[in-house]
Amino acid sequence: MTKAADVQTLLDVILPVFLVIGFGYVAVWAKLFPASGIDGVMKFTQNFAIPCLLFQAIAHLDLSASLTPALMVSFFGGAAICFALGIFGARLLFKRDWEDCVAIGFCCLFSNSVLLGLPITERAYGADALAGNFAIVAFHAPFCYGLGITVMEVVRNRGETGLTMLRNVGRAMFRNALVIGILAGFAVNLSGLILPTVVEDALSLIVRAALPAALFALGGVLIQYRPEGDMKAIAMVCAVALLVHPALVWTFGSALSLPTDAFRSGVLTAAMAPGFNAYIFANMYGRARRVAASSVLIATAVSILSVWFWLGALP
Repeated sequence: MTKAADVQTLLDVILPVFLVIGFGYVAVWAKLFPASGIDGVMKFTQNFAIPCLLFQAIAHLDLSASLTPALMVSFFGGAAICFALGIFGARLLFKRDWEDCVAIGFCCLFSNSVLLGLPITERAYGADALAGNFAIVAFHAPFCYGLGITVMEVVRNRGETGLTMLRNVGRAMFRNALVIGILAGFAVNLSGLILPTVVEDALSLIVRAALPAALFALGGVLIQYRPEGDMKAIAMVCAVALLVHPALVWTFGSALSLPTDAFRSGVLTAAMAPGFNAYIFANMYGRARRVAASSVLIATAVSILSVWFWLGALP
């Protein structure tokens, strides 16, 4: 399929995501599923299912495939700038606490590279154009969580000595189930270890539940975190995530003469709405959860138009 993808194609990719989120919302709203149960589903996805998903994905990725330094600099350099824009925008424009600012900045940092980025790129340019996407995915969660957790722990422990702060950052990093899953995946990948088939099958069973359960839980928490009073902050997140990040990747990629396929992968992945991990991070620290949950939902809806724009602009 060429870049002249129609709106129906984007709906085919994005609408199922909304249906699962909506199912969770309606289930809690209609009291068919208890709000307390949503907390359990969230803990399952955050502490078990998604770490397993990250572990399995990284363990089997070909890390050397199209690992273009220029693509990494373009994408993750743009992401880091958007993280800073989100933090200081929330502080200067909306006077949020620093911990809230970091959680809001994380929403601007973490694109939905898997659930939206991979299928939209494949539908637009074919399966052969996904090498750059997979290269980004391999380092996306480690980079974002490493940066987000480090900054959050520095902010939370301000006033402590340097050694104490480093110890707190390290403790937070290595007690986090998502980070443990990522590091374990890299260990298996780089060591060449072959997991027993029975272990792979068990992991696959858990992994298949990860994204549907996470999206269902997101719908359920939206009952608790409606966007009243936070619309300006949510609008800022949407603008940074959907417009500023891809524009930065476009600028850096052009300056570094990225090959066409890598350029497309970088810009389109950057143009995706914040992923569910944005809410997981906010929930993990109990900060700006309403902004994070609503930003994931609203930015995903708006991305129907913004992704269409970037598809039309790409070579």
